[in-house]
Amino acid sequence: MFTGIVQSVGCIVSVEAGPGGRRLVVDAGALDCGDVAVGDSIAVSGCCLTVVAADRSAGGARLAFDVSAETLACTSGLDAPGEVNLEKALRLADRLGGHLMTGHVDGFGTVVQLDRAAGTRPDSWDAGSVRLSIDAPPALAPYIAAKGSIAVDGVSLTVNGIAGGRFHVNLIPHTLAVTTLRRLAPGARVNLEVDLIARYVARYADATK
Repeated sequence: MFTGIVQSVGCIVSVEAGPGGRRLVVDAGALDCGDVAVGDSIAVSGCCLTVVAADRSAGGARLAFDVSAETLACTSGLDAPGEVNLEKALRLADRLGGHLMTGHVDGFGTVVQLDRAAGTRPDSWDAGSVRLSIDAPPALAPYIAAKGSIAVDGVSLTVNGIAGGRFHVNLIPHTLAVTTLRRLAPGARVNLEVDLIARYVARYADATK
């Protein structure tokens, strides 16, 4: 399980094709990898991956992950070098600062628009906040609710509003500074994971009709 509180922005430094998928090598950046071992789970831009090798010989840490063709087909940003959001798996004693996430990407969203958030003044504390609008696929839209939680590329965010399949969130300057969301542009695809509780409530409602 994860919380959607990004611990480091890492970088995919190599992608090696294999018969059943690809092997990614990720420079973990500032992520504390002192307790990371082969077999551990790391959320990479919202996708739960298993560490298959760890190299700490270069002063930092490089982690390798094997990614199946199925995973590549339902995620974005794991098939080429580039920045990724990283989060280690949640421990029972950890603070739950975001919301409970499984690291199982539900689908792609498409960035529609980024604007300065309404009501922010150039001299205010939240100057630089951004309103991010995303189109979700029809199958996921029923699980997204205003004031509910959603993960975008592994970042826990609060839904400010939704109309049809389009929802918007607010990105404060801190979030922009410590995640890859600062690099988004209209047309970009993002990994979405809907709220776990919403998914189970919907399943229960369908089963008890």
